[in-house]
Amino acid sequence: MSRLIAFLLLLISSLVQAAPVDVHGARLWIAPDQTQLVIDADAVVDHKIFPLENPDRLVIDIPQARLAGKLPLAEAQDLLVKGVRSGVLDNGDLRLVLDLKQPVRAKSDLLEPNERYGYRLVVDMTPQAGATVTEQGTSPLPGKPGGKAADSMRDLVIAIDPGHGGEDPGAIGTHGTKEKDITLDIARKLASLINKETGMRAVLMRDGDYYLGLYKRIQLARRHDADLFVSLHADAYQDPNVSGSSVYTLASGAATSSQARWLADKENSADRIGGVNLDDKAPDLSKTLWEMAQGGTLEHGGLVAQAVLANLSKVGAVHHGKVQQAGFAVLKAPDIPSILVETAFISNPDEEKRLNSADHQANLARALLGGIKDYFAAHAPPGTRWASKGGGRRHVINHGDTLGRIAKQYEVSISSLRSANRLSDDSLRIGQVLTIPEG
Repeated sequence: MSRLIAFLLLLISSLVQAAPVDVHGARLWIAPDQTQLVIDADAVVDHKIFPLENPDRLVIDIPQARLAGKLPLAEAQDLLVKGVRSGVLDNGDLRLVLDLKQPVRAKSDLLEPNERYGYRLVVDMTPQAGATVTEQGTSPLPGKPGGKAADSMRDLVIAIDPGHGGEDPGAIGTHGTKEKDITLDIARKLASLINKETGMRAVLMRDGDYYLGLYKRIQLARRHDADLFVSLHADAYQDPNVSGSSVYTLASGAATSSQARWLADKENSADRIGGVNLDDKAPDLSKTLWEMAQGGTLEHGGLVAQAVLANLSKVGAVHHGKVQQAGFAVLKAPDIPSILVETAFISNPDEEKRLNSADHQANLARALLGGIKDYFAAHAPPGTRWASKGGGRRHVINHGDTLGRIAKQYEVSISSLRSANRLSDDSLRIGQVLTIPEG
């Protein structure tokens, strides 16, 4: 009897092993510094990957697999891949061939299923050493020098981060609107407005439909010596009636609410969906928070968040009347004040419709710019053109501020504060910017 059971188990095992894996299709995502091929399968896939020359090709052999879907068409702007084709080897294995425009380095990862995708084989391709690539982010405009050491009178650098992208669509609205498209539209409009301002320059963390890892976004902002980091999103919730915009900063402790904690957990899981290797180590949070506190980064993140929230309230309803805090991974740059803006709830049909409106996107971009300008009017870093504008000191109203406290802080009279800011009474609002008269 035991021999019969063993034989049946062996037979079942051989049948399972012989069952082919279905490859349901593939996608190509083009980033400025790489091209990513994502292959969908219904089970774990063994694979072998190797290059060929004359002409340049990248070959991916997948044993015991069959192509059950379509392969992507290469796009003209792809600097690496010019075509994808398939064939079946004599032993029955599936072979995928990428015809290349230049030699590449390839790295592959097999990703486990998640809430959006099944098994995926991800192949990241970059040019071989010595080849030229376009750096990620928006290039500085002619005549607008960038970088904190560019000259003694430099521009402010604003890093704008459109959330999600590529494999990760973000939240999806009732009518199919993808968060990744909305955030990129608003980011481009905001960048255009910033680049029209004297003494400011925008850098986009992504300027196309591709995914960028959360910590790579931080690294890119630091590479550009950004003075401010603004991550743009469009929230979703199970209740379609929930509406309004919100502004978040990094929490140094517990999140301000269970909803803020839930949202941060959701956004922090983006790398699993976006196809990023999760073996990459995140910055040590305790060290990061200490560095941020020592440098005043946390405090200034709160100040710019209040100024942005005050301006967003002029465009439409805000979901939270106060700045929220949670453990967003993308806000952990130790030396750059950083905020995350949920522009609206894409899960609300009315707000989804507005988010698709170019006019509403422009209004949101103008409100974001207004908050950014209000913040830098009071806190422009030394050596920047905004710091040299003159016109007196400025103060952004924070929680607990009163005219009396502000007057004492700057050693001026309450009456001079009222006069300089044309105040009819002593009421103040969070995010309001006061001009501080000379003492």
